[in-house]
Amino acid sequence: MHGRADDGNTNTRPTATGRITLAVSALFLLLAIYPPSLLTHVNRPPMESSIAAAATSVVVRTSVPAVVFMPSLSSSSSSFLSRPALRTGRRRAFRCSSSSSSVVAKQDSAISSAAALYCRLDDKLFMSPEVFQWESGKSLNAIASAQGIQIRRRCRARYPSEGTGAERAVPRNILEQIIWDKEVEVSQRKARTPLSDVKAAAAAGLAPPPRDFLAAMRAARHRNGGGVPALIAEVKKASPSKGLLRDHFDPVEIAQAYEKNGAACLSILTDEKHFQGSFENLEAVRNSGVNCPLLCKEFVIDVWQIYYARSKGADAILLIAAVLPDIDITYFLRVCKSLGMTALVEVHDEKELDRVLKIDGVELIGINNRSLGTFEVDTANTNMLLEKRGDIIKKKRIQVVSESGLFTPDDVAYVQNAGVFAVLVGESLVTQEDPGQAIAGLFGKELLP
Repeated sequence: MHGRADDGNTNTRPTATGRITLAVSALFLLLAIYPPSLLTHVNRPPMESSIAAAATSVVVRTSVPAVVFMPSLSSSSSSFLSRPALRTGRRRAFRCSSSSSSVVAKQDSAISSAAALYCRLDDKLFMSPEVFQWESGKSLNAIASAQGIQIRRRCRARYPSEGTGAERAVPRNILEQIIWDKEVEVSQRKARTPLSDVKAAAAAGLAPPPRDFLAAMRAARHRNGGGVPALIAEVKKASPSKGLLRDHFDPVEIAQAYEKNGAACLSILTDEKHFQGSFENLEAVRNSGVNCPLLCKEFVIDVWQIYYARSKGADAILLIAAVLPDIDITYFLRVCKSLGMTALVEVHDEKELDRVLKIDGVELIGINNRSLGTFEVDTANTNMLLEKRGDIIKKKRIQVVSESGLFTPDDVAYVQNAGVFAVLVGESLVTQEDPGQAIAGLFGKELLP
């Protein structure tokens, strides 16, 4: 019998209306437990909250995830149920089961019922246990270390297992110092300009339309023939290893000279503290009438940076495998694709290359010839990696860019013979009196614009 029996039997099942009433009651109870301002239901990509949290040390992290992911059936965007840590110190978490669509809640039944009303499952990747560990923040460096990533994020006192004493407070190499500084910078930028505002600025119709980075390089190779690598010429004022590279630095003037002398694409440094670059330089070059697609040469640790780069006119973005775990690279590739951007995924050694080759959606790999620890350069790195993994790269139809250490026509010929698609060159051009004319000196001939 449905509903309540006349004889007062309390063991019968409630009606459909009764079940709805119970669910609504659960929601009211939930709102009674938490103020409405603490319970939000918004649309975000599934990893957005974790990447956002990773960029700041002031975000409260608990030992369990504070988010219920609900990936959309139509895209990588999702809804989430968010709750700050309780003052009582109790830790609660929700997890959506990819097999049964059930919600396992370390919480009272009221919140469990409310979470169940929202939970929709689709994306196995972002529902994996690894994601929940990553979201919690506890495994921030542990997951990265398990993948062979040696560049740590800033250690937090909350998790002493991440390091002790001086080891916790001192970066181990230049790149790690850059990343620690970048976390502070991104946190401050996001405080001034929230992600929602940056997304709106990057939306179609507001930002300059994205240009095809790969197509521009293919066109340059076709113009110059003979397998000559396409040139990504870098607009670069300084570097940590060499200091100031150019006293008179006009990014627009340099960019125009590069384009006039045959550069296929341009790379614009945007890191301020270590390279004296800026997003203002990127925006100025984009608005100057230069037609070459632009790579935002940034140390990306947060999805905010990708949207911000797009809003300033970037057509491509750099993703560094030495810094980003596979799950971040995968997510960032999705974001780039949704924005019409190309991702240049940079590797330094065989382990990083093997990781990247297992990730779907990679179209362009940069092999950096510069050592992470010492910043010393050896162009043999490109040839060695292509000799070992060239067949796999070719099978996957991935194009390769050789980066760093290219100063002479012999250097270019060396990596050209290894089969690179393009070269990224900055220092050997920007240090010359006329960076544009220096291109002919680098290649041993003039490139057709």
